[in-house]
Amino acid sequence: MYVAHLSLTDFRSYPQVELPLEPGITALVGPNGQGKTNLVEAVGYVATLGSHRVPSDAALVRAGASRAVVRAKVVREERSTLVEIEVTPGRANRARVNGGSPGRARDVLGILRTVLFAPEDLALVKGDPDGRRRFLDDLLVQLTPRIAGTLTDYERVLRQRSALLKSAGAAVRSRAGADLRTLDVWDAKLAQAGAQIVVARQALVEALRPRAADAYRQVSSGQGELELAYRSSLEAALGRDDETSGAPGAPDARERASAADVEARLLEAMGRLRSKEIERGVSLVGPHRDDLVLTLGALPAKGYASHGESWSVALALRLASWTLLTHGFDDAGGWAADWGPDGEPVLILDDVFAELDARRRDRLAELVAPARQVLVTAAVPEDVPEPLAGARVDVLGGGVSRVL
Repeated sequence: MYVAHLSLTDFRSYPQVELPLEPGITALVGPNGQGKTNLVEAVGYVATLGSHRVPSDAALVRAGASRAVVRAKVVREERSTLVEIEVTPGRANRARVNGGSPGRARDVLGILRTVLFAPEDLALVKGDPDGRRRFLDDLLVQLTPRIAGTLTDYERVLRQRSALLKSAGAAVRSRAGADLRTLDVWDAKLAQAGAQIVVARQALVEALRPRAADAYRQVSSGQGELELAYRSSLEAALGRDDETSGAPGAPDARERASAADVEARLLEAMGRLRSKEIERGVSLVGPHRDDLVLTLGALPAKGYASHGESWSVALALRLASWTLLTHGFDDAGGWAADWGPDGEPVLILDDVFAELDARRRDRLAELVAPARQVLVTAAVPEDVPEPLAGARVDVLGGGVSRVL
């Protein structure tokens, strides 16, 4: 698949821009602050309905505008699909496919898949768990678009339950007494959605493990072994920390607990922690408190890996994502097995080469050059490695122009 045309209206710095694209490699070149990243951010948004730069959609709308519109013509197996997403701060975003009636934005998920490399990726290794959880969830949404609804439901229930815990805590402190019957209802809702997310993430980590290990060996020239594991807050709450999913020696994924089992355990954990949750006013167990553990050799990558090693880990995670999105994997939960020869995602490399040393830069370029479509941003043409020589678009002063 590839993006044949990108059109933006009031997105970020662009009142209006039209960008024709082709399969193969395209470098978007221009000084910093001219809008290169805005263009590839828009492509990624079509695939994930999220930005790799900001958590809120409000920043995507140009200052002074009431909404932004992103249109992308996606070609797959010689058939084109026009996706249009309307981003309106404070309101639900809407989407159209091939000019049809407006619908939910998440209905376009799966039409385009992307893997984006960016300087922010270093936070996957050095940053807080929320960035790693988001990495897993964004990948899950591209692999299985239907889980987007589960993630949205979970966040909604989590907000409602947390608000109820705070009010219950205030009532207890004021000795007014608290009616906790409603909390039981929200416990059940949180456990049901949370269990589906935990099981999906565990299966994803199992699928990523060998691919990430292989990608790390390629990027780092065999210096060390990368291990991935899923650490659940549920196990800590129930006193079973040794059950970290994906750790060396852990049971096979097919033998792991079903969603029903995880749901029951989440309810058990919430029952045990209820007094603490009411006291603190927060939900202490669930996928919102889980983590993806990255280990190099016998040590956690966070806090122990060098700067170069951290970059190799981050690149390995993205390369493993690309492999997984290209080929899929079999799982008892009904995951797609293969999208065919034209199913590989669009690769986006946003100013990443300026962050890498020469060896990692050249190795990454060699690994991604054969992809069906690669979009690269760079401040100057010299920042684009030789294996990625291809079409060039200059980005300057809010406009784009193809260099012949």
